[in-house]
Amino acid sequence: MRDEISGHKFDRALFEHNHRAQNRHFWFVARNRIIAALCRHLAKDGGAGFRALEAGCGTGNVVRCFERCWPNAFVMGMDLFPEALAYARQHTSAHLLQADIHNAPFEESLDLVGMFDVVEHLADDVEVLRRVARILKPGGRVVLTVPAHPSLWSYCDEANRHFRRYTRHGLQEKLEQAGFQIEYASHFMSLLSPPIWAKRKLFSRPSGKLGHQTSVKTLLRDLRIIPLVNGLLTWLASQEAHLVRNRLRLPFGTSLIAVARKPNGAA
Repeated sequence: MRDEISGHKFDRALFEHNHRAQNRHFWFVARNRIIAALCRHLAKDGGAGFRALEAGCGTGNVVRCFERCWPNAFVMGMDLFPEALAYARQHTSAHLLQADIHNAPFEESLDLVGMFDVVEHLADDVEVLRRVARILKPGGRVVLTVPAHPSLWSYCDEANRHFRRYTRHGLQEKLEQAGFQIEYASHFMSLLSPPIWAKRKLFSRPSGKLGHQTSVKTLLRDLRIIPLVNGLLTWLASQEAHLVRNRLRLPFGTSLIAVARKPNGAA
């Protein structure tokens, strides 16, 4: 089932497959390690007054990562889709709520908002980032990941109902348009770029010609766990965690990660 609500576009059938894959598949595991390394560095204490939200939390894969980063903080997950939240409740004890980021029930009350592979699903990404700025305290941060390189458009994007992929410069520009100050932006999944690029080019057709169902079937093959290969790829991709934690900028990769700050005094 597909939804296009408030500019959101996602195939709900993928929630179950993501739920099954997220604990073991190299892409989810390595991405979590990279996100955790960066977020721990951003807020090392994460005390009782620290409030963090993952907007578009899906099946809860990163919300539980936030809980481990900041065990004393108030951590929340928010998603538009109740099916996703049902899976998330199996993975996290964080407070979960069903809401649209366009109408989030917060007002300048959060220290950090995470959006991990979310904004590419949204028709007007700058407007959504402006909404995020409104729910952050002055000085609060947004941390996000997005798919990199428009030239890598493939069955993966068709299956996931993406609107776009990003360049680093393009992502920074969108954040600045929304009123944020860029603190850090880098590619990641760098070591896996050559095989991922080759696979996606091999199985892709010009945008829109492969068909959604065929794209989904191809994507689901990518989510299968091949034990030895999966273990090796997890180890390789996870090596980037300490580079990202130290804010070294990786020159290439299939994904982008960024941290941006709401200026003090911004309304």
